[in-house]
Amino acid sequence: MLVRLLYASRAVDPSADAIEDILSKARQYNPTCGITGILCYGGGIFLQAIEGGRMPVSDLYGHIQKDVRHKDVVLLHYEEISERRFGGWTMGQVNMSKINASILLKYAEKPELYPYSVSGEVSLALLEELMATASIIGRA
Repeated sequence: MLVRLLYASRAVDPSADAIEDILSKARQYNPTCGITGILCYGGGIFLQAIEGGRMPVSDLYGHIQKDVRHKDVVLLHYEEISERRFGGWTMGQVNMSKINASILLKYAEKPELYPYSVSGEVSLALLEELMATASIIGRA
C-alpha cells in the first residue's frame, strides 16, 4: 500500500549548510526504504511531500517530528495513493530562486511560502505547480 504525506516545518538552523545536510541524509536514507519525495524550502519553512509504503512513511514522519533540525512540524495531508507523483526523486528540491512570485500568490494571501495558513490540498496543489514550473535540484 502506497501513501503520500505532506507536512510543513520550520528550520531550526536556516543556513544553506544545514539545509544541504538534511537533503543529503534524505537522499542516502530514502532509497533504502523505498521513499521518494520533494522538498520546497523558502523563508525558513519546509514544505515536503514523501511517498512510499505506509510503514516506512509513517516511521520517517515520526523521525522528522523528533528531529532537532525541525520545529513546528504540522501534518498537512495524508492519503493512500495508487501511484507516486514524485517517484523520480529520492528527494528532489524545488529551486525557489526560479519561482515567479505570482505562483505563490495564486495559492496564498501573500507571495511567500507559508503552508501553515492554507489547507493541505492547497499546499499539495502549490507543490505540484512549483514542481511543474521550477527546476528541480537533486534528481538522484
